[in-house]
Amino acid sequence: MSQLKLSEEGWSNQTIFILAAIGSAVGLGNLWKFPYITGENGGGAFVLVYLACILLIGIPVLLSELALGRAGQANPVQSMANLSRQNSASPLWFLLGLNGVLAAALILSFYTVVAGWGAAYFFESLQGAFIDITPDQAGTHFEGLLHNPYELMFWHSALSLLTAIVVAKGVKSGIERAISFLMPGLLLILLVLLGYATTTGAFGQSFGFLFYPDFTKLSWAAVLTAMGHAFFTLSIGLGTMMVYGSYLSRKHSIVKAGMWIAFADTLVALLAGLVIFSIVFANGLQAGSGPGLLFQTLPIAFGQMTGGWFFGTLFFALVVMAALSSSISLLEPAVSWFEQNWDIKRLKAAWLLGFIIWVVGIGSVLSFNDWADVHFLGERNFFESVDFLTANIMLPLGGLLISVFVAWVMKQEQRYAEIELEQGAMKWLLMDLRWIAPVAILIVFATNLVGAESTWVMVTVALVVYAVYVVNAIRNGHLNG
Repeated sequence: MSQLKLSEEGWSNQTIFILAAIGSAVGLGNLWKFPYITGENGGGAFVLVYLACILLIGIPVLLSELALGRAGQANPVQSMANLSRQNSASPLWFLLGLNGVLAAALILSFYTVVAGWGAAYFFESLQGAFIDITPDQAGTHFEGLLHNPYELMFWHSALSLLTAIVVAKGVKSGIERAISFLMPGLLLILLVLLGYATTTGAFGQSFGFLFYPDFTKLSWAAVLTAMGHAFFTLSIGLGTMMVYGSYLSRKHSIVKAGMWIAFADTLVALLAGLVIFSIVFANGLQAGSGPGLLFQTLPIAFGQMTGGWFFGTLFFALVVMAALSSSISLLEPAVSWFEQNWDIKRLKAAWLLGFIIWVVGIGSVLSFNDWADVHFLGERNFFESVDFLTANIMLPLGGLLISVFVAWVMKQEQRYAEIELEQGAMKWLLMDLRWIAPVAILIVFATNLVGAESTWVMVTVALVVYAVYVVNAIRNGHLNG
């Protein structure tokens, strides 16, 4: 690939960039996955491990991906091609960028389907559908939504359309304007809900559940879950942070931006947990309700409590806004690639890619009804197969390779130019990226692929291969210290 200039568009200022990056990171993972996996894994001890993993894995790899984007000054595919030449590395490093672009597109194909559930529940809550709803009715209601391909298709199409419209307008006119509305709105709704949570009588119980660790409830499986979620919650390995970083002016600090992104993403997850568990405990429901916590357990709580119609509607509005801010970022890497490398105008690229991804998403729509018994990867339906491929293979692979490139391949002067840290802090970051983050990612990678019973065999093999690669590359002068 030839050296290409970055699109002339860029962020208006660092604040809007940070808001956009936070919008990418804050999504269904914060409002749906984090609360239910915390509930399943005992609360406070799990949260403590999760926070440690954010510090040791999430932030270092996040800073690295942002640095690759700004240093490459292009979309993820072209950025890695540019950087491989600048660092005299293999031209095949462009595949790291391509992996991120494809992973983001595949995730978006089912993300709009799941986000559609939130949109459906927002309008149903607005109409009072959950008032006095019973547990059996809540379960039947959710199953009815999943088994109705026409309703799922409608919401999948609506979310896909909104995403394409925003991205088609460009960075300033589209993404910035949308984020300037979505992120303050999201924060305002979350604070209103938090204020309500303090009045439920169960806020103290919720706070204790989240922040007072009981290590007797912590299992090795819970540690692995915390490691995996800490990595994925920051949108690492998807190319989104790389392309967002490419729009960032050199006047601004990657370290400052990365810290704000990680802090805000974690804060939203914790505040959402406080809100959700306060409502759940106040209504005598169970914290460990699994994936159904958001769409089956919470409607019961909203239906029973005073003001439930209002606060339930607000909550599902929050879900939709968080989902939209993330879906925008998932489409941007592919659109920027088409625009810069294939000379396809942004408007056309957004609609073309939006349509292709929408078509792929139909498979996920049908996975809950007509294709429920159609298997693709093993015993997984289409939705489960795409989720497994992206979450368990493409994203860990992307994060691992980002760590390797920045820590071993990128020249020292380029690292210091992009990640402006003092020498001591940079040495710590390099040690983390060379050994701590890769090992953690390999453990999660191996566990997800083969199951806990064979993890250590797989990890040992992977670490030996990694060590041999590093030693051989250093001897041959292909890695930069």
